[in-house]
Amino acid sequence: MKTEPFSLSVDSTISSTISDVERDIGVAKETLRVWERRYDFPQPLRDPHGERIYPVEQVRKLRLVKRLLDLGFRPGKVIQFSAEQLQKMAEHAAGARSQRTSPPASLQPYLQMCKAHEMEALRRKLSQALLVMGLKSFVTDLAAPLTELVGEAWASGQLAVFEEHLYTESLTMVLRSAIFSVPQANANHGAPRVLLTTLPQERHGLGLLMAEALCVVDGTHCISLGVQTPLLDIVDAARAQRIDVVALSFSAAMNPRHALDGLAALRSRLPPSVQLWAGGDCAALKRRTPPSVQVLELTDISGAIAAWRARAALAADAQP
Repeated sequence: MKTEPFSLSVDSTISSTISDVERDIGVAKETLRVWERRYDFPQPLRDPHGERIYPVEQVRKLRLVKRLLDLGFRPGKVIQFSAEQLQKMAEHAAGARSQRTSPPASLQPYLQMCKAHEMEALRRKLSQALLVMGLKSFVTDLAAPLTELVGEAWASGQLAVFEEHLYTESLTMVLRSAIFSVPQANANHGAPRVLLTTLPQERHGLGLLMAEALCVVDGTHCISLGVQTPLLDIVDAARAQRIDVVALSFSAAMNPRHALDGLAALRSRLPPSVQLWAGGDCAALKRRTPPSVQVLELTDISGAIAAWRARAALAADAQP
């Protein structure tokens, strides 16, 4: 028989509300409620107002469940295990994935700096690599695979959450500085105007920043709204800024239904002339490509920009 949650005096410094869990772990509130009914986990307590409160041990297990979901597991296959068992499963799955992808040994020194909290040294090493490689190669050959490696290290428990955040902040600083150093293309001379952002449920912005860097290198006029922009604000900005392309980034933490529903709603609100690009690690994008949306890898961006220019040139030639 399912145990009903009960009320008690809760120490808020070691417990999380349902909103805290949604924000910090990336599992939607409605999903948490479904798991509670279907799998009898989590089993939240109740505060004096009847609101769900998740003790720290349940939050830890939910974090491990989310790691395994990001690695391709289904909730019904993992949620019944203990936190210790889930940790071992995550380590094994992340290790197997790392062996399949075989990350270059040259990336390991960056990862070791993250583990040692040598963030200033990490930023210097990233900046030096940028100078040697150039921005485009830096993004595709170093930043993207290194970010994937850091994510796998987090999934297997080799990196703490705060260490992953330190890495993200370091790479963000290097990329922003590089983007600002590239002269902005003139949209009046054939450069597409690209608006970059994420949907309201997506708070991860590193993939968006890497996409912006590649767009800038290929001579687009970029306007970034940052992360978590409401749909209507994206539409208003696209109209006000005479945008040619709206580009959205989706991390693996993004709820697949939110991603697909958001893309469909945005596509219906944007003018047909505005292209909608989507990229990132959200599995839903690869399983079911939304209509009238271009799903791109980072390495596809240059070709998509060239195709836009070719169509624009044909349209200009066709005008009387």
